[in-house]
Order: sequence, then C-alpha cells, then structure tokens
Amino acid sequence: MSRIGKKPIDIPAGVTLKVDKNHISVTGPKGTLERDIDPDFILKVEDGTFTVERPTEQKRHKALHGLYRSLINNMVIGVNDGFKKEMELVGVGYKAANQGNLLELNLGYSHNIYVQIPEEVKVTTETAKGKNPIVTLESSDKQLIGEVAAKIRSLRKVEPYKGKGIRFVGELVRRKAGKTAAK
Repeated sequence: MSRIGKKPIDIPAGVTLKVDKNHISVTGPKGTLERDIDPDFILKVEDGTFTVERPTEQKRHKALHGLYRSLINNMVIGVNDGFKKEMELVGVGYKAANQGNLLELNLGYSHNIYVQIPEEVKVTTETAKGKNPIVTLESSDKQLIGEVAAKIRSLRKVEPYKGKGIRFVGELVRRKAGKTAAK
C-alpha cells in the first residue's frame, strides 16, 4: 500500500501539466521539464490536482507507484519554485570563482580544478573575508542539481580529522579524535 503514491499532487497557478500516453511535460515560470514513465500507469489531471494510479498489484507496479508520484511532484515544485543547494569550501586557501557556467576551484592541490556546469544549472560563488567560500547551485531539475553537487563534492570530500573539504551548508561532520601521544 503506497501512501506516497496515493497522495494527489496540487498543481499551482502558472504551472501547466500535459500528459501524452507515457510522456509528461510540466511547464512553469522556471522552465519546462519532461519525463517518460511506464505506459501501464494511469495518469489523471482533474480540477488542479494530478494523481498517479497503478494498474495492478504486481510488485513492480507497487515499487514504481510512489517513485513516479515523487518524480512528478519534484518536477512541479522545480518549475514553480526551483531548487537550491549551497556548498561551502572548508580549508586554508580554498577558493571558488565562476565565469558563467565554468567553475574554478582551488582545493589545495598543485593545480586549479575547472568544472563545466550544465546550462540548466545556474552557479554563483561568494567569498567574504573571514568566512568560507560558498558555491550556490540553482535549477528547476532536482536530479540534475543533485548530480552536479555530488560531482563537485567528490573533488575534495570532507575528511573526519580536521573537517576540511567541500560540504553542504549546515551539514554536520562527525569528527574523529587524532592520535594521542605515547608516554
């Protein structure tokens, strides 16, 4: 019994949702997102709400029911409000700068790292004196922004002893105690 799959999706004003067999297109103020889903599922648009119904009680249909509802809900939220991820660079001499969608990172290696960000994602960097540099990613596609953030984070993961590396703003890092001196 999928509780998530049964919940209707409210379509806000300014957002249009079109269904063609197994292709869904959501258009809003922040752009357009499209997705193909399993043609077995029944999609209904009624009175400003959208529902996903599964055709049978097969295990495969049960597994995909909540997934498709969540994906479509994220599409609706994305084109209406958008998604935002903020990452901070913690470490001495760590820097971030961007020119359009080319992100330049100085992460303590012998060379700078250049990351080409997809056109659908807007990147901004902020450097304030006495604070860690912050990289902000904004997009209407939740999956794409998560992939880009994970790629940037993989360049210098947070290490547990000093806490240096790239982390999300507000993320708690579990710190380990270092070696104790022998007597």
